[in-house]
Amino acid sequence: MRDYKIEFEKRVAFIKAVLSESGAKGIVYGNSGGKDSALVGILCKAACENTVGLILPCTSKRNYDEDTVDANTVAAKYHIEIRTVDLTPVKEAELHALDGVTVLNAAALANIAPRLRMLTLYAVAAAENRLVAGTGNRSEAYVGYFTKWGDGAHDFNPIADLTVTEIYEFLRYLDAPKCVIQKAPSAALFDGQTDETEMGVSYAELDTYLSGSDIPTEKKEIIECMHKVSEHKRGRIVTYASPKGKS
Repeated sequence: MRDYKIEFEKRVAFIKAVLSESGAKGIVYGNSGGKDSALVGILCKAACENTVGLILPCTSKRNYDEDTVDANTVAAKYHIEIRTVDLTPVKEAELHALDGVTVLNAAALANIAPRLRMLTLYAVAAAENRLVAGTGNRSEAYVGYFTKWGDGAHDFNPIADLTVTEIYEFLRYLDAPKCVIQKAPSAALFDGQTDETEMGVSYAELDTYLSGSDIPTEKKEIIECMHKVSEHKRGRIVTYASPKGKS
């Protein structure tokens, strides 16, 4: 197990250094009421007093109920400023604008909310000279369980190297509210959605695989398939490059 006292100190120092080098005056992040955003919020607040967590409900009933309650609980305990932006009308406007242009499939529909959230975070960041803190973890990154240009976008990420198992360990060390530790991980992209059900593999199995230990063959195949098909999310943007010496 990691030494989370040292981890906390190093990550807070990292955030302070990033902020100092950027010239930004504060931090903004999406306060979803989940485990990852809770840890990022705690770390950022420890590093920067001027940290704001945006609660960004969009369509899903869970966003307005459980997630909002849990987001407020974490913010209250660690004295993090919160603001709420209701994105449901924005999503509805986007769907209306696309009506007659194309027929959206399930993936296209699910990815709208994360991208609207990132648009909102960057709007606030630009208006107030803040950096956007990312909230993705190593487990999700490996299998591509994030939205490209949505929750996968950020200026810096203080927890990108941590697996979900380590996120929970870190939160327990910090005595984070039980509500974010005990709830089933979910991006709440639609009502009833949970991460593990959608992936077809549990985070415990995924983290065991990432540690180099054995897991059932069928679970290993799911993980390796997800990793392969999501490679485009982790790679550099494909760009044209002129041959050397030619224009």
